[in-house]
Amino acid sequence: MCGIAGWLSFGQNMQTQRDTLQTMTETMSKRGPDAGGLWIDGPIGLGHRRLSIIDLEGGRQPMLARRDDGLEAAAITYSGEVYNFRELRTELKVLGHRFESHSDTEVALRAYVEWGESFVDRLNGMYAFALWDLRTRELLLVRDRMGVKPLFYYETADGVVFGSEPKALLANPLVPRTVRADGLRELLEMVKTPGQAIFAGMREVLPGEVVRFNEHGSHRRRYWQLEAREHADSLEQTIRHTRDLLEDIVQRQIVSDVPLCSLLSGGLDSSIITALASKKLLAAGKPNIRSFSVDFVDHGSAFTSDAVRGTPDAPYVRDLVARIHSTHNEIVLDSAELGDPALRSLVVQALDLPPAYWGDMWPSLYRLFEQVRQHSTVALSGESADEVFGGYRWFHDPVAIEAQTFPWLTSVTGKYFDGKTLFDATLLNQFDMPGFVQDSYSQAIAETPVLASESTTERRMRQMSYVNLTRFVQTLLDRKDRMSMAVGLEVRVPFCDHRLVEYAFNIPWEMKAFDGREKSILRAATRDLLPDSIADRVKSPYPSTQDPAYEQALRTSLAHIMASDRAPVRALLDASKVKHTLDRTVGASSPMHERMGMELAVGLNTWLTEQDVTLDL
Repeated sequence: MCGIAGWLSFGQNMQTQRDTLQTMTETMSKRGPDAGGLWIDGPIGLGHRRLSIIDLEGGRQPMLARRDDGLEAAAITYSGEVYNFRELRTELKVLGHRFESHSDTEVALRAYVEWGESFVDRLNGMYAFALWDLRTRELLLVRDRMGVKPLFYYETADGVVFGSEPKALLANPLVPRTVRADGLRELLEMVKTPGQAIFAGMREVLPGEVVRFNEHGSHRRRYWQLEAREHADSLEQTIRHTRDLLEDIVQRQIVSDVPLCSLLSGGLDSSIITALASKKLLAAGKPNIRSFSVDFVDHGSAFTSDAVRGTPDAPYVRDLVARIHSTHNEIVLDSAELGDPALRSLVVQALDLPPAYWGDMWPSLYRLFEQVRQHSTVALSGESADEVFGGYRWFHDPVAIEAQTFPWLTSVTGKYFDGKTLFDATLLNQFDMPGFVQDSYSQAIAETPVLASESTTERRMRQMSYVNLTRFVQTLLDRKDRMSMAVGLEVRVPFCDHRLVEYAFNIPWEMKAFDGREKSILRAATRDLLPDSIADRVKSPYPSTQDPAYEQALRTSLAHIMASDRAPVRALLDASKVKHTLDRTVGASSPMHERMGMELAVGLNTWLTEQDVTLDL
């Protein structure tokens, strides 16, 4: 895993912009702490920061490929992992290619030299890269099918500026630190519009997209999207095929030349990945998997169930560890420390955006990954199984299913994603937030592929799956990517393998929930790997602190904002609503929507102040 940056300008020689290119590249140093490189050829400059995972000595970048006649053919700056690189390498060697390294980067580069732009159809992995063809003088920006790895770009008058994170682009004087109304709307709602990058003029390469730049302009092409297909397998065949896919996926994703671990919550998804990784490693005669879980000081003894989290994680974690005998580490976090403004600042620096929603999960993930990185460089995660197999409560809530909006904004969970409560009503009316959400939702529904033969119920559940797989999951992947890469940790997400996603997307809902529970197919396919306690456990999200010390730290930060004439977010807030929140008795918990409002206000103020962002509303 790495960080990339670059600049294409057909109107100038990039040698004159070496200092700017170097500055852009160095903003990615936390994503790639092990090495760095810069390659310039006329109008193109490619920058790279490396986190060494495969072929520690031979995988240096940017990397150049030559033709048989010795002439340069293509150059690449690459972030991610291609999990089928060994098979592709063998195929390319049969075709006459000679390799100078054992890295997956060189495989991707030579695959392009051999097959041209269609090489992306052969890749299995998580990746984002820029590839310059010296023969055609074209630049390709490529992103993996599910958008696990980020890639941003800003088109200029004669080319493009690009990078793994917005900070790489913002280090270029051509890219403004400006946010307009459309960008602020995205921050105020739990809505992820594909391609929208918040900053004015900046875009994200879409999942499964190639964007090509040449002297005539740019061209965008989706090489992969979800498709609706008839599902011919029986229930028994579906369960078996799901298991076969998971076995193959985990086998591929445990390949690493550096220490590997698993993130274990005690839930179904992370337990499956951890158990499979343990099984594969032991079968290969390697040491058992190292696992990590997270908890909070006194959380176990003081845990209180609520509408979202019914049980604490620790007992279930212990059950799996006892079953597979992993080398386990429990990371215990201090809730009060999670509200430290210095930690929030680190989160904002990593994200380049305010940590809206999810509350204390941002700083807790940062601290968790920070401690995991002391032992491992690569971690396996159970992220995305809920989107793939229908695990969230809103998949099973009639109100959410029938609502003509994003299901996570309804019913029980809606209050967890409403951060607008402290903001000025006039401002919100000016932005027409309901209209914005409805337009975004309508766009997602219009995109959803369907089958003419589907029943009304099946079509509705396919729509539910689609909005989760193309909108909601991206917010989770972004969160995990930024918090992990900020400390130089690569997190792999086996449930995002496109083969599994494609297959599960087309399993009829009646079969997907055949026993009346969430993730029925997944449970049936993996029950033999797990203790009954985990196989039967009800879905519980990533843990959140219940210690009032965290909320008190939020209130303190908000009070400081209201007391400062220079706090930029003050002009966006409703002072009377803020006063009502701050006047609550110390130790009395605020309603969830007020807490989310504090989270967004405090995070937004930190972002506007420390990132020197201009709001152009």
